[in-house]
Amino acid sequence: MNKQTQINFGYLLLAMIAIFFIQQWLLSSMTETQTVPFSQFEQYLKEGKIDEVVITEDYITGKLKESEDRLKVIVAARVDPSLIDFLDQYGVTYTRVIKSHFLETALSWLAPTLIFFGIWLFFVRRMAEKQGLGGGFVSIGKSRAKVFVEKDTGVSFDDVAGVDEAKLELQEVVEFLQNPQRWGRLGARIPKGVLLVGPPGTGKTLLAKAVAGEAGVPFFSISGSEFVEMFVGVGAARVRDLFEQARKHAPAIIFIDELDALGRSRTAGGPIGGHDEREQTLNQLLVEMDGFDPSSGLVILAATNRPEILDPALLRAGRFDRQVLVDRPDKPGREAILRVHMKRIRLQDDVDAEKIAALTTGFSGADLENLVNEAALLATRENADAVSMTHFTRAIERLIAGLEKKNRVLGEKERRVVAYHEMGHALVAMALPGTDPVHKVSIIPRGIGALGYTIQRPTEDRYLMTREELQNKISVLLGGRAAEQLVFGHLSTGAADDLAKATDMARDMVMRYGMDEDLGFVVYDESQPGFLGKQQDFPFSGKPRFSEETARKIDDAVRNIINRQFDLAMQTLRENRDILERCAQELLRSETLEEDQLKALTRELKMPDNAPA
Repeated sequence: MNKQTQINFGYLLLAMIAIFFIQQWLLSSMTETQTVPFSQFEQYLKEGKIDEVVITEDYITGKLKESEDRLKVIVAARVDPSLIDFLDQYGVTYTRVIKSHFLETALSWLAPTLIFFGIWLFFVRRMAEKQGLGGGFVSIGKSRAKVFVEKDTGVSFDDVAGVDEAKLELQEVVEFLQNPQRWGRLGARIPKGVLLVGPPGTGKTLLAKAVAGEAGVPFFSISGSEFVEMFVGVGAARVRDLFEQARKHAPAIIFIDELDALGRSRTAGGPIGGHDEREQTLNQLLVEMDGFDPSSGLVILAATNRPEILDPALLRAGRFDRQVLVDRPDKPGREAILRVHMKRIRLQDDVDAEKIAALTTGFSGADLENLVNEAALLATRENADAVSMTHFTRAIERLIAGLEKKNRVLGEKERRVVAYHEMGHALVAMALPGTDPVHKVSIIPRGIGALGYTIQRPTEDRYLMTREELQNKISVLLGGRAAEQLVFGHLSTGAADDLAKATDMARDMVMRYGMDEDLGFVVYDESQPGFLGKQQDFPFSGKPRFSEETARKIDDAVRNIINRQFDLAMQTLRENRDILERCAQELLRSETLEEDQLKALTRELKMPDNAPA
């Protein structure tokens, strides 16, 4: 229960107490009842002031004929069993009532019980809502899938760009849902399940909504984590309920986002010999996927960015028959995605989606949408009439390098070190072949710890790299450290991130890519390759697959690569020392150098003779 709910509940309780006391006061004032001693009651009888009397087991209630203090009713405790004789003596009308105490006794027990039960139920419902159980125990086993129809998704294939191959694969699913008889006339069946696989932000969920929007069928959307709850059996019950609802609305689409939260392999990472709630839920999903007929028009879509950890039973034929890769877009795909998102903002004539796509290599669809939004925010902050190309360039720098830290003031010595460090990166990158062109160099602090940055812009999408290109990239990373040592004769902590990246790259060359002559074409990496080159580490992988002597050779090979490429960076800067000084001074003066300015300053740049081509 949140703080606001507690405050509201307290106000409600105070209001109920106040209403109770006000009601009692009103009843008391209306009846004007007063309790008197029995002797006073006898005195009223003798004086003839009592009109009528009602006798119960415990009390005597009398009504006065006339009262100066406006009391019409008096109540006295019954103490004399011969009261009737007195009443007959004075001619008072009396009535004897046998009062039942059942209702009072029942209410005295029932009312507190109901109050405490109501309070308990209120807190339980709040806890259930907080735990995601729908606010009541009846809904624990119910599926919480969101149901959409065609007009509710608001997404079609026109809204999805950059994943043309995936759209073609899913077009068959749309056609089957629209015309199942055509696809079954030759005995073929539509795949029961389609698994969308790809890195985060590439549009897997958007594709699933587009399929539902194109087909015009109900769309049941739920996350894999919503099946598993704290109560045993809840997840399996929700799976059954989800498929039951989908069958009633068939043809329909069931979309399970983040399938890895539900379908993790039962042989990796779980308790040995255990059978937990997640496994029961997974088993129920496997049973349901085996138990429905695809000709009924029910299709299952799922999305994950970690297919390597899914249970093999999910991926076998007959369940998720088809896997569709939704990868990061290439340059034409990025351009198409940018055009989709640029429709909703006002642009100047100088904005070129092709140039922006060339600057955003490696960006996913979500990154590109964020880029367009950041550019629009920058233009709005400056009260511009439209978004210009300059705003997009600054937005790219903000996403890549971080936010400018204008309040972080560097000393003169630190500024000189940072300027020579960044120009070391830039000059080595511009001198060596096979490296990405330098787009911008700046000594304006950005992000968490970057005191300066050098942005390189790839000219094309690359999927393979040679050993010589990797070596030159390591030299570019070490160019900043080499410039510091060449100019100042000492080392600083500013190259920590560069050294870490260079070491990782050199170790991958030796252990993963087999690029060392002495160690041969053997993979020594203990970590398991994950999706799209990501590493999946298993801490209990057991004994290393190589000896201590091989480990020593690996360390020597990595060190030799680093030292050799550092010497190459030093030689490059030494041969172009005058250009380094000129560019560093210009960078200190203007703080930022664009690509055109760098080309003008480095026309006489020399490439070292021993640079790998």
